[in-house]
Amino acid sequence: MINQAYGRSPMSRNMIFRWHKMPLEGREEVDDEPRPGRLSTTLTDENVQKIRGKLNSDRRLSVRMIAEECYVPKTIVHEIIKDQFGMRKIWAKLVPRVLSGDQRLNQLDT
Repeated sequence: MINQAYGRSPMSRNMIFRWHKMPLEGREEVDDEPRPGRLSTTLTDENVQKIRGKLNSDRRLSVRMIAEECYVPKTIVHEIIKDQFGMRKIWAKLVPRVLSGDQRLNQLDT
C-alpha cells in the first residue's frame, strides 16, 4: 500500500517505525533536534571582505597564505575565491575567470 501511495521512492521501513515510535516516547515536535558539531560560521560577509582585501593588495598570495592571514580554513578561502569572486589560479596570480576582449589581448601580449 505504501508503494501505491508514494510511488517508487517510499520511506524505508526503519524510518516508518522511527516516526511511529516518536509520539509514543513523548516527542510532539516534527522539527529536527539540534545536532552536535561545529557550525559553519566561516562563510560570512566579514570573511569575504577580508579575503577580497587580501586579493586586492596582492594577487600573488596563495590560498594557503590567505587562509593563514585571515584565520579561515583553506577550503572556505578556495570556495570564496572560486564561487563568489569567479577567479582561478593562472601561473602565480589569481585572475578573473571571464576576461574581457581587451584583457584577453593584453594577456596574450604578455
